Amino acid sequence: MPAFSFQQVDVFSSQPMRGNPLAVVADADALGEAQMQAFANWTNLSETTFLLSPRDPKAHYRVRIFTPKQELPFAGHPTLGSCHVWLSQSGAVAADEIVQECEAGLIRIRRDSQRLSFAAPPLRREGPVEAEIVERVARGLEIPIGSIRAVNWIDNGPGWMGVLLDSRRDVLAVKPDFAVLAGLRVGIVGPFDSAEDGTEAQFEVRALTAAGFEDPVTGSLNAGLAQWLIGGGIAPPTYIAAQGTALGRAGRVHVHQQGDDIWIGGEVANCIKGTVTL
Repeated sequence: MPAFSFQQVDVFSSQPMRGNPLAVVADADALGEAQMQAFANWTNLSETTFLLSPRDPKAHYRVRIFTPKQELPFAGHPTLGSCHVWLSQSGAVAADEIVQECEAGLIRIRRDSQRLSFAAPPLRREGPVEAEIVERVARGLEIPIGSIRAVNWIDNGPGWMGVLLDSRRDVLAVKPDFAVLAGLRVGIVGPFDSAEDGTEAQFEVRALTAAGFEDPVTGSLNAGLAQWLIGGGIAPPTYIAAQGTALGRAGRVHVHQQGDDIWIGGEVANCIKGTVTL
């Protein structure tokens, strides 16, 4: 059986085991979709990615992104983690901007010292969330519906909606009922109180997946949240979001608007490196 170069990295953290893990198989052109899905199911991480030769001449590489159950057209922490591994495999490229090809199209990625950032892709769905879904979300979060400041679709592929609460304390106090939320992807966000929470970040984020678990640090969600919050004047053009606190992680997502683009960035830490036989 053929062996492939393999790495497991931690995304949105400079320290191993404090961010969101990602498994990456390099030079995976010989693998079929069924093999990729089977390996992603076996790793049982939120996502596993496979680096391939690009089909689009404008791209440096192509990536396919799998959860244990299905392929995703785009996801944030797999984008940054895959780029980190591709750079380590290919050597440094002259350009400061790398172009990743995925099922959602071409994604631009920038390097700034140790940090990688991707340009948030366009939202596929945005705007108000239906009243019956908002009522269900409130029940699933076990909070009064009146404590929700705003709800918006912020779907850039996975299907996220954003729920704005009054404070970081309120976000961390949520005890989700995943049976009620089944099938919904709910991102919760609340602002820091600088006197109570410090100034290391400005927002706390939590990602409740449709599969019934909380994701530690989520690039696609933060991209959608940033487009909503900055566009609505709720967040400044540059801020840091903390995520993973409720799970004992310390993820940090750096958000920066430049012109029409919103860049979502973080550091990537190496954890495991070797080969995998498939």
